[in-house]
This record gives sequence, structure tokens and C-alpha cells, in this order.
Amino acid sequence: MPSLPPAPNPATPLDAGPAGPSSFPVKITYYLEVISSWCHWAEPTWAELKSRYAGRAQFEWKVALMRPEDFPASPAQTEWFYRRSGTIVQSPYMLNSGWFEPKGGALASPNLVAEAAKDLGVTGDEVRLALAHAALREGRRVGQMAVAVAVAAKAGGLSPQKLRARAESAAVRARVDASTAEFYSHRVTQRPAFILESAIGDKAVLSGIVRAAPLFAAADAMLADAAAYATHAAHFGAPPRE
Repeated sequence: MPSLPPAPNPATPLDAGPAGPSSFPVKITYYLEVISSWCHWAEPTWAELKSRYAGRAQFEWKVALMRPEDFPASPAQTEWFYRRSGTIVQSPYMLNSGWFEPKGGALASPNLVAEAAKDLGVTGDEVRLALAHAALREGRRVGQMAVAVAVAAKAGGLSPQKLRARAESAAVRARVDASTAEFYSHRVTQRPAFILESAIGDKAVLSGIVRAAPLFAAADAMLADAAAYATHAAHFGAPPRE
């Protein structure tokens, strides 16, 4: 990928705007399914976003569960999809279909476990990345709660008993269902999905995008506009009441 120009200078954080109070001029939300192959391919982009805009944007990931019919129907079909996505992103390795459960259907367990880890203090990417690696690279059946808990507890340094109890709680399930509904409220269907929102009311929705350049362009534009608003406010203050 060709090198991109540096990001613009940080904008002065806005105290208020259409999106409400915020300490950052831009928020980037990443909707994902833990064992989605396309989310796996998007992880380098997510890491680049967090590095490039550190201190200037707020970052959050949320689970967007796939429907049962969104999952492959067989290991052979899974591998076909993996060959397609792997060649598109020019990956030097092929993903592993060993996680596939013979009964098929949705696999909520790795997502519930990743979400539960947040409640136990692990709010970063490490637990969900470990789960994705276990499934997509090692072929481990993280759709089984016991396997998902073992992987996540080791990655996050957490108590397996406490993690499983939290993952199986009604509160965590409700939160995952709510973030999934929120994902669909943006009128998108493809994961990964990135929602960029600024404190001055701008919003960009990129669904199914795994490459960094379009996200950089949107974030740079939002930061530049937020900086312009801040400059104007420094010279002219708030708008007249009438």
C-alpha cells in the first residue's frame, strides 16, 4: 500500500456541538463479529487508525452479531470464502475452517465472552483478538463456551469462572443484542463497519471496508472541519441567540 500523507494537526477539542459534550472532536466506532474473516482482515486498519489518531479521536469497538444464515453452511463453503477473501487482501496465509460447528448456525459464545471481559477490566482488543486467532488461525472451536472462556481467560489474565458467569449473564447478552441492533440502525449489513462521528454533527458510515485509505480520508476531513469550527469560535464566539 502506498504511503499516505500525514494527518492534519489536531483540532482543539470541542466542548459542545450537535453530538453533545466530548473531549475529542471525532469518535470512531468499529462494529465487528469476533470470528468474521473480514473483520480479521480489517484488524491492521483498526490498529493503524488507533495509532494515527491517538489523542485526537475516541475509539470503541462493539459487537454486531451475525445472523445464523450469515454463517457458512459447511467447512467446504467456509474454505471457499476464505480463499476468496484471502486472495483479495493478498494474504500470505489461508484462514482455518476448523472452528466450524457441525450443527451450523450462529456462534454467539466468542462475542459474549469478549464483551464480558470488558466488565472484568479488559476493555482493549486483546481478548477478542485472541479469540479470533484461536478460531481463524488455529481452528479451535470457540463457538463452544468452554473453549472461548479458556482462550479469553488466558489472554486477559482473568478468572475463567468469573468470566464465564459474566458471559452467560442476562446483562451481557442484552448489551450485545443492543449493539447489534445499533449496528443495523445505521442501515448497514456488512461487517466490519466503521462509524465516524464528529462533535460538529458530521457522520461517515463505511461498511465492508477493510483498507485504511478511505477511513483516513474521512477522519482527516472531519478533524480539519472540527479545527476550522474551533478557530472560528475562538475569533467570534458562540452564534447570536437571534
